[in-house]
Amino acid sequence: MRTAIARLLTRLYPRAWRERYGAEFEALLADGRSDLRTYVKTGANVIWSAASEHIFPTQGGNMERDPGSFGAIVRHPSALIPMAMSVTALALVVGHIALYGAAREGDEGAIAHLWQLLMAGQLPVLAFFAIKWLPRAPKPTLGVLALQAGTVLAAMAPVFYFNL
Repeated sequence: MRTAIARLLTRLYPRAWRERYGAEFEALLADGRSDLRTYVKTGANVIWSAASEHIFPTQGGNMERDPGSFGAIVRHPSALIPMAMSVTALALVVGHIALYGAAREGDEGAIAHLWQLLMAGQLPVLAFFAIKWLPRAPKPTLGVLALQAGTVLAAMAPVFYFNL
């Protein structure tokens, strides 16, 4: 592989990773075969690995995952439970619309009450998550909070769109 392409692929990794492994990795890429199939296959693998390294960064030379990374924080129950509650609320609404249509009813019914409980019930868990993780790792925690906000908006979208 050409040195310029090897250098470009190495630049896709985070700075800390490049400082530790960059020269070695670039030399490894430059020593490989240089046909089109190898370029495509190696390039796709390197891009996937670099994206994974940005999401789940390794620390030091021991290749352990950083406990303060986005990938590590999003796996905690206090991060997953609100997203699961929003997805469940969305599934309830979509299932109700699929079975009974999007007509507004006089009585709210059980589905509407379950949706309300799921949406309101995640607020204490979100508060706990924010209080626990914002001081420890602010940047990845804000990313997880944005993901949680996206799931909340996704659960609210059909309710407002169909005026239920």
